Amino acid sequence: MLIALAVVGGLTGAAPGTSSFAAHEDAGTAPKQPKAEYTSPFTGLPAKRNPVLAVKIDNHKDARPQTALEDADIVGVEKVEGGLSRVFAIYSSHYPETLGPVRSAREYNVEQLRMFQRPALAYSGARQAVVDKIEKSPLYGVSHDDHPDAYERGGDHEPPHNLYGHPDKLLAKAPKASKADDIGFRFGAEPSGGTPTEEQTVDHGSSRTTFTWSAQEDRWLASFDGEPAKSTSGKQLGGKTVIVQKTDMPPDSSGKTPYIETVGSGEATVLRDGKAFTTEWQRTSATADTTYTLPDGRRMPFDKGQVWLVYQQR
Repeated sequence: MLIALAVVGGLTGAAPGTSSFAAHEDAGTAPKQPKAEYTSPFTGLPAKRNPVLAVKIDNHKDARPQTALEDADIVGVEKVEGGLSRVFAIYSSHYPETLGPVRSAREYNVEQLRMFQRPALAYSGARQAVVDKIEKSPLYGVSHDDHPDAYERGGDHEPPHNLYGHPDKLLAKAPKASKADDIGFRFGAEPSGGTPTEEQTVDHGSSRTTFTWSAQEDRWLASFDGEPAKSTSGKQLGGKTVIVQKTDMPPDSSGKTPYIETVGSGEATVLRDGKAFTTEWQRTSATADTTYTLPDGRRMPFDKGQVWLVYQQR
């Protein structure tokens, strides 16, 4: 559905989300030699060790289908005001040409994203208190307000659901963004135990995110509010591993938006291979890893591939 978006000097040559960059290079430097292959700490798959780009993605019904979520290493679903949901996406293994729609940041994103050390954060708008917090943090905030040349409006959605970012331009604004590193995920063979599970839903009040196991596709297919979650490429979204992380969500400093607590501990359900595994999540500080541990004390191994992380109010 989404048409190719305009870029400086003309139109893109491919539909949004169909192209990718092998690695980000600082503007104005000569191309570097290909780097040795390594394993992504975010997916467990071979990848280049690239800078981390975090993007706040619109999940309003008028913003769907989104562009290039299938290209992210990690897709997260968060509860926001009014019981609606918003998405964040982590890109590092490779970058699509275009992604979005991009929307506003929230106060908790600063603490949440510090597990990636100093990533670039692409967002459009936020309360002034949130903007101030981002600017004072180690994150590279690359907002539409400050860097409009890294974004453009286009596609089939109506404003404000039609703002798209270009990763090459976004990362050029954050030349020292941290590269992918261990955040606590572990990948490996399916552990013993687990409960056979066909479907799991997280209800945020005014929005629902559901995952249905597909043995044919060997992954969990995502749905938003009862409808298959699709990309503008036509592909249904979903991941090999899904984490449903239960945590507290008190009001943030505005008194209106949930502050999702990502430092602490609690129960998490990990979905993989058509089964649900009960684990405990733990993160001791903003710069610490988040670990997921089975009842017998072993780290929970994820299936290799895209990981979805959904926060659920406990």
